[in-house]
Amino acid sequence: MINLISDTITKPSPEMLDFMMKAEVGDDVFGEDPTINALQEKAAELFGKEAALFCPSGTMTNQIAIKTHTQPLDEMICDHYSHVYQYETGGFAFNSGISVSLIQGQNGKISAEQVKGAIKDDFDWLPRTKLVVLENTCNKGGGSYYTLDEIAPIQKLCKEQNLSLHLDGARLFNALVETGESTKEVGSHFDSISICLSKGLGAPVGSLLLGEKDFIKQAKRFRKVMGGGMRQAGYLAAAGLYALDNNIDRLKVDNDRAKKIGIHLGQQDYVERVLPVKSNIVIFDLKKGLMASPVLALLKEEGIIASAFGPSTIRFVFHLDIDEKMVAVLSEKLKTIGKSIFKELASN
Repeated sequence: MINLISDTITKPSPEMLDFMMKAEVGDDVFGEDPTINALQEKAAELFGKEAALFCPSGTMTNQIAIKTHTQPLDEMICDHYSHVYQYETGGFAFNSGISVSLIQGQNGKISAEQVKGAIKDDFDWLPRTKLVVLENTCNKGGGSYYTLDEIAPIQKLCKEQNLSLHLDGARLFNALVETGESTKEVGSHFDSISICLSKGLGAPVGSLLLGEKDFIKQAKRFRKVMGGGMRQAGYLAAAGLYALDNNIDRLKVDNDRAKKIGIHLGQQDYVERVLPVKSNIVIFDLKKGLMASPVLALLKEEGIIASAFGPSTIRFVFHLDIDEKMVAVLSEKLKTIGKSIFKELASN
């Protein structure tokens, strides 16, 4: 089975599992799990931040960041494709009591000019603009990513307007292996950063929130009230340590395989458009009259699992459990399945 439904479906390698089982653990709610402490210190140092907080998920790290940066009746600015808006069950409203100002960016990326235009005037009938959230890479934007040259003007504007700037960096390392930019350079541009360990990096669970000490101290209180205080979770943190030490550079392999399949899909008669493939995500639109559900069913019959990203849109996500032999099989299947797809269309 070639499972491209997400890069969250990876399983720990034998080496990672062995490293996890050897972890020294303690009670993290009391700050006494040495492996979690080591992971938090390593991640903070990596990005030039003072502190970090280990959490079960990227949704939790994002929601804690939003809560820590804002007060009720505030507002955050983000792209309309952003994960914090699309896929976190309206948590910004439920957890933080804030509003959202959505920007129609380019494949999930927004500009300083657009942010400036979205900042509210200081009237009591308007929410207070307090936070800007960027996503790197942007999931719904097809794995698009910001460079530091694109982020810098947004950071400058946020400083001028006294706005906080948060990065949802769920797949940040997929971007950095493309740009060659350093983690410390990225860290210097944001007030807080969320990084995910359980996607392309291959850990079974976990994300980290990075920021300054006072920010993380308050964030830890919000983690507790959200039920995110874990006990002997050092076994999970060990997977994160292993991932950061061993699985970053190989993300380039996933990106390159995605780009290869993106080119291949663009040559198929049943594909209308492929979003620019920048990292490990491939999003493509089917030709008019074709729907994603029956095409996904046909793909599944051929041993390929993927997800719908709209009525006629499909997403593939490449990860460390997809090898070169699978890519070759996938390429061939995508070519031969065209006849079945158009046969399905004719029967409808």
